[in-house]
Amino acid sequence: MIDIHTHFIPPEFVGDARAGRALDRITVEHRDGAEWLAHPQGYRYPLSPEFFDVQAKHREMDRLGIDRAVLSLTPTLFFYWLEAAAAREFCQQANDSMATFVAQSDRLDGVAVVPLQDPEAATAELRRAVTELGLCGVEIGTTMEDVPLDDRRFDGFFDAVEALDVPVILHPYYVGVRKQLADFYMTNLTGNPLETCIAASRLILSGFFDRHPRLKVVLVHSGGFMPFQIGRLDHGFRVRPETKAAIRSAPSTYLRRFWYDTITHASTPLKFLIELAGKDRVVLGTDLPFDMADVRFQQYFSEAGLSPDVLNAVTTDNAIQLFRLTT
Repeated sequence: MIDIHTHFIPPEFVGDARAGRALDRITVEHRDGAEWLAHPQGYRYPLSPEFFDVQAKHREMDRLGIDRAVLSLTPTLFFYWLEAAAAREFCQQANDSMATFVAQSDRLDGVAVVPLQDPEAATAELRRAVTELGLCGVEIGTTMEDVPLDDRRFDGFFDAVEALDVPVILHPYYVGVRKQLADFYMTNLTGNPLETCIAASRLILSGFFDRHPRLKVVLVHSGGFMPFQIGRLDHGFRVRPETKAAIRSAPSTYLRRFWYDTITHASTPLKFLIELAGKDRVVLGTDLPFDMADVRFQQYFSEAGLSPDVLNAVTTDNAIQLFRLTT
């Protein structure tokens, strides 16, 4: 089994945070005998060793039956809100650290992070990370602060992703409180899948995929709400002229332009997603080591009654092909 959605924090950044000199004034707090990474905007989460320790990561994988993992930076460290030069330097250091980390294990691969607030620098860092460091993709946010990904300023960056033939993982990110979602942990529970739904809908309706016909886009958390509301987008396409401004085909015809991870936390929506998108467009993801990780995926696969060929495609073969992993 290959997990394509699991997160990494550079060990060097952890050391800086512990010493109180990390970028953006991020620090380490101690609660009930455990370390927590604390952002000045108010977000905090446990600093699990699996983020930055290879042996701890191996033990976690062994415990869950995961053979291989494709690591991506925790999205709380995208730093799109910082001045471009600082973000560019951090991304270079993070990608160097990722390459060093995964080189310690034949079970780990990594994707790059880029300073998307500077598209030219993001393009240059992507090329370096893939061609020089050997990283197998790139992870970006569902927006760049308030700028949607279909904005034409990013065309050159996505052209480069296409040319390199690597997938781009879209991941929601936040470090502060969102209005109307502050209670009940809804910023993550509802806000994250909503962000993915909005981003995916814009990529379809804006004509983005027609401009980037070879781009491979991975949606985490099973595509958020988008797969389950695609009929609504199609209905809008039939009755509203605004939806036809940039595309000529129904939104549902773009569903297979995406890949989706398996994080539904339930078997019925997982089975629906595989039937909707196709068994070749779904890949195993966990979101480890966050507390919102899906650690019951084997149970959900069993409850969904997936056939052996579907299970093998979803858990292994699709990831190998998508990320061009050597076996």
